[in-house]
Amino acid sequence: MSEKKTHNIKTMLTFIIPSLIGLMLFMMPISYNDAITIPIAIISKGLQSLLSDVLVGVVTAIVIFTAIASLLTKIVQPKFIVEQRFLNSLFNVSPIWLIVRILGAIFVALTFFNVGPEAIRSGGTGALVLNDLLPVLFSVFLFAGMLLPLLLNFGLLELLGTMLTKVMRPIFNLPGRSAIDCMASWLGDGSVGILMTSKQYEARFYTQREAAVIGTTFSAVSITFSLVVISQVKLEHLFVPFYLTVCLAGFVAAIVVPKLPPLSWKKDIYVDETPRHSDDEMIPAGYNVFSWGMHQALNKASAAGGIKHTLVDGVKNVVDMIFGVIPVVMGIGTIALMIAEFTPIFEYLGMPFIPLLELLQVPEAAAASKTIMVGFADMFIPAILASSIESDMTRFIIATLSVTQLIYMSEVGALLIGSKIPVNFLELFVVFILRTLVTLPVIAGVAHLIF
Repeated sequence: MSEKKTHNIKTMLTFIIPSLIGLMLFMMPISYNDAITIPIAIISKGLQSLLSDVLVGVVTAIVIFTAIASLLTKIVQPKFIVEQRFLNSLFNVSPIWLIVRILGAIFVALTFFNVGPEAIRSGGTGALVLNDLLPVLFSVFLFAGMLLPLLLNFGLLELLGTMLTKVMRPIFNLPGRSAIDCMASWLGDGSVGILMTSKQYEARFYTQREAAVIGTTFSAVSITFSLVVISQVKLEHLFVPFYLTVCLAGFVAAIVVPKLPPLSWKKDIYVDETPRHSDDEMIPAGYNVFSWGMHQALNKASAAGGIKHTLVDGVKNVVDMIFGVIPVVMGIGTIALMIAEFTPIFEYLGMPFIPLLELLQVPEAAAASKTIMVGFADMFIPAILASSIESDMTRFIIATLSVTQLIYMSEVGALLIGSKIPVNFLELFVVFILRTLVTLPVIAGVAHLIF
């Protein structure tokens, strides 16, 4: 039983001020350059344009440095790394991750210096990841990682999580705080949601099942990127029905897919193998939902540590994401794009969908089928391929499907595999297929109403 205790004004301000700043930076939708976005995305874009000349060089150096440092750590086992918990977890990685980092370094060097096989460094493979994706990730990680403690450390998630449990637990069987991860992804960037989910999982707020479900289901595509996708298929005048369809299909997938394997097989145990406590979300006698949420929030704020602690936490987040994830995205993303670009594998994988597309009365079903599986490599490729399809309805369906499939190896998939969230490549592929099968009929149904 938790005693009611009074908190002083300093604790109240410690909760209110950082939480409000965090909310404004990560959650407040604002109109910028005729698009709805959030402040953290604008700051990230500002850094990108400011450093546009050197950013590609910076990420190249990071990927190469990470591979060399990881290789030396494995071979030499230097004391100053092995005995330092943070550095050890960063560089002393398993053999598979070491190979991915080395491949990432080879790909990034060949692409940056424009030498070696065209297949690795072409505009549709390595150059796409290096020039278009990594600078964006670097900028987002730098600011989101640095400022994320404002959302995580001062009680905001405790308050909102308690209040939203009544919604999230009955509908999705998830903790209330997972709604915040979803909103951060939705308004900002999927990578921000994954970063938050991974941190919450490591801090024992999510079980293995919850982290896997949130990472693969609620790391929604941002409104900004959705606009880019619908513009690519020349249907921007339909943005509102398009985005509402994305939300509807995503909602259906969020209810159905976690109830199926592999997500339903995940254990309800924390990162340290302890089971989830069913009383974690119980509201003690003498409290209502709001007062209990405030009580937990203020307890968290009083234990938050000062500015120095928050800064150290932020720097660790940034280093962890930039050095841990960017090389993985370069390695896995380039391989996935090479398969999509230079082999017919995705075309063959799409063939079983032709009967389903015909059943759903989608025009140009054969052309549409070629775009379905390629979304696993990169979310933008289906929209690029679809722009040559004549039927507006088919282009609408492909664009909407590519956004609701959610898991693509050039970013979200590689981020999930690179994070601590307990999912592997094969599980991600199965979840991708399930999301496709669940959302396609919903999207096609709405498309028939619109066109």
